[in-house]
Amino acid sequence: MADQIKYIFDCFLKSGMVCTDTRNIIKDSIFFALTGKNFNGNTFADKAIEAGAAWVVIDDAAFKKDERYILVDDTLVALQQVAKMYRETFDIPVLGITGSNGKTTTKELLKAVLSAHLKVHVTQGNLNNHIGVPLTLLAMPKDTQMAVIEMGANKVGDNDELCQIFNPNMGIITNIGKEHLEGFGDLEGVAKGNSELYAHLLNQDGLAFVNANDDWLMRMSSRLKNRKTYAIDAQADYICFSKKLNPTIELNFQNHPIYSSLFGKYNAENIAAAIAIAIYVGVPVEKIPAAVSSYIPANNRSQIIERNGNIYVVDCYNANPTSMELALRNFMQADYQGRKKVVMLGDMFEMGAYEEIEHNRIAALLSELKPDDIYICGKAFRKQLEHINSLWFETSTELRTYIDNNPLEHAAVLIKGSRGMKMELVVN
Repeated sequence: MADQIKYIFDCFLKSGMVCTDTRNIIKDSIFFALTGKNFNGNTFADKAIEAGAAWVVIDDAAFKKDERYILVDDTLVALQQVAKMYRETFDIPVLGITGSNGKTTTKELLKAVLSAHLKVHVTQGNLNNHIGVPLTLLAMPKDTQMAVIEMGANKVGDNDELCQIFNPNMGIITNIGKEHLEGFGDLEGVAKGNSELYAHLLNQDGLAFVNANDDWLMRMSSRLKNRKTYAIDAQADYICFSKKLNPTIELNFQNHPIYSSLFGKYNAENIAAAIAIAIYVGVPVEKIPAAVSSYIPANNRSQIIERNGNIYVVDCYNANPTSMELALRNFMQADYQGRKKVVMLGDMFEMGAYEEIEHNRIAALLSELKPDDIYICGKAFRKQLEHINSLWFETSTELRTYIDNNPLEHAAVLIKGSRGMKMELVVN
């Protein structure tokens, strides 16, 4: 298959564009006929050509018609190998970001800070898996000075596979938490899966940026030959001092005040990571405060929405036990000018055998923190009704209807849940 890969790569150098969806064909692009659980991508080859694709990559000989149809053993492997070849044409810093929580926020902060001084290419949206990473690489402009690639992993081995594709020479693990336990098995599995980035950097003499506030990450990275540390109010190579963490963040870095609409120590650590990486690659410190301040969270990640006298803390793009605990503790510590504190939580998905245990643990935390009102959604949380004084709804739509009929007044509201619960419907 090596000859076909080289040929596809040469075609890509001529075209500079790839597509995997016939609904978004770019003229003269290369269409990779990827096959999923419920569809055969090869059946879309003709449609891709009709829509303007110059070549289509297929893995079923029955669909080959002429020289525009390039036959390979596996279209996904071909996509990954072409992306890997393109990556090797760049001699620039390529940073990989993985971790249980905060990957996307850190990536977006890095985009804001690095763009103040460099031509930077970052993962768009959630293109962070075995398909998204090669697509991200193949979309990288030739004049890119630094790349930031987000890595999404659901099980041990995923991060290693991604490293083989995009070969990061720099990396960061944001933290280790209880994510995707259905795939990783347990917290040790999460740590093992994320540490695959450190293993790659060790083998490639790459550089890791490590949160010195996190004892686990400091231990995991102890074997690395090259590491730089960052921290909030602790000894590190790059130190940010905290002036305020809630309800918004104020930091000081090298006598430069840093303001952000983000909140909580966990987000302060994400900001510190972005600052450390930016300083290391040469961004002048004078450009950093404005760049950090320019980042406004979106897509239901750490958003603060004020409406009808209420403050909504919308952090429901996703959730796992670690991020939910951090969000709850941070919310209950914050000062919202005398508003009553209301918590709206949706089920945490992909917990596997830990589902009941972890939802029970969150119920116990709610009993400890004692928010003024609690609303919970989902079948997993329903089992916790006997442990917490709350109102239960099967879906977020039902909760929204209830809130419409029973409006909140002078409240601060935390909204958190896994993506599938669609908790943002409560405020959208």
